[in-house]
Amino acid sequence: MYIVILAGGSGTRFWPLSRTARPKQLISITGDQSMLQRTVERVLPLHPKRILIITNHLQAVETERQMHSYDSVPIDVIAEPAARNTAPAIGLAAALIAAQDPSGIMVVLPADHFIKNESMLRNTLTFAGQAAGNGYLVTLGILPSRPETGYGYIEAGMDAFNEGTSHGPFPVKRFVEKPPLAEALRYLEEGNYFWNSGMFIWRADTILAEMQTFMPSLYNKLVVLKTSIAAEGHTVVNEQIATLYESIESVSIDYGIMEKSTKVQMVPVEMGWSDVGSWSALPEVIEPDSDGTVCVNAAGHIAIDSSDCLIYADRRMVATVGVHNIVVVSTPDAILVCDRERCQDVKKVVEQLGTAGMTDYL
Repeated sequence: MYIVILAGGSGTRFWPLSRTARPKQLISITGDQSMLQRTVERVLPLHPKRILIITNHLQAVETERQMHSYDSVPIDVIAEPAARNTAPAIGLAAALIAAQDPSGIMVVLPADHFIKNESMLRNTLTFAGQAAGNGYLVTLGILPSRPETGYGYIEAGMDAFNEGTSHGPFPVKRFVEKPPLAEALRYLEEGNYFWNSGMFIWRADTILAEMQTFMPSLYNKLVVLKTSIAAEGHTVVNEQIATLYESIESVSIDYGIMEKSTKVQMVPVEMGWSDVGSWSALPEVIEPDSDGTVCVNAAGHIAIDSSDCLIYADRRMVATVGVHNIVVVSTPDAILVCDRERCQDVKKVVEQLGTAGMTDYL
């Protein structure tokens, strides 16, 4: 089993803590290890043959620094010269693996997710690997706990899902974009819709074959890279990647392959999962206090007639008086104050900073 970790995101909705060179996956939102480090550590018990981390060239140095302490398994940090979404990143990893082990099982994981039950994840990946070995593209579907409008969904081809008795894998009927609330409520009632986790398991040669069918332009470029690696080794990788990324399109793996392939299957799992998409997700990964407030990395917090707040304080004392449902994030050079219902709009702050040329804050 090979682990491929996608770690090239920008994490703009976690500004001002998340910055260009140290985005969400490279920082410690919960006050301990970075999210990338936690992702690596949760898969080490699987004893993977290799871990490949696909990241942005601006984040490569910090990514490599954070990986220095892991020596039980080979870890390669692959720097993309430009962001091209998930399909090229996954295709790149598949070409690198297939050059030496065409039938190798790839597990593709985002670097910035939180998982409470990590042993359940490992058991599920092992189980899904059996279907992947038979030539299927397997994705993990998260058993929904609420009518969430911020996640994409997977409709599974099954009459009903009986927790504890039916583990799949199930054929995938379709992928659904983030739905309105009425649709999300219906999905929850029908019982065969699952949150799209963005986690995948397949053989390297299987995903490349599907790319040959559905993304032939990308596939043809990957074949050149794979052939060069097989003949000359990994010394050619950086130069070849630079050439590859000059001409490829930015396409997600969902749109490019998963929505079109007839080989897609889903394994359902309930493991305390969150994609930690914005500051408002912190109560999913950190237990709030009796007033519903989450306070991280602060010297202390005094609350007077305050509740349901999210605070990240950079080791400072924070006092809140008569405020409710707000976010306060303090870093050495910036402070964010935001309504909890508007956390998705924090990315607009980053956009305006860029437009204004205030790059010191990006």
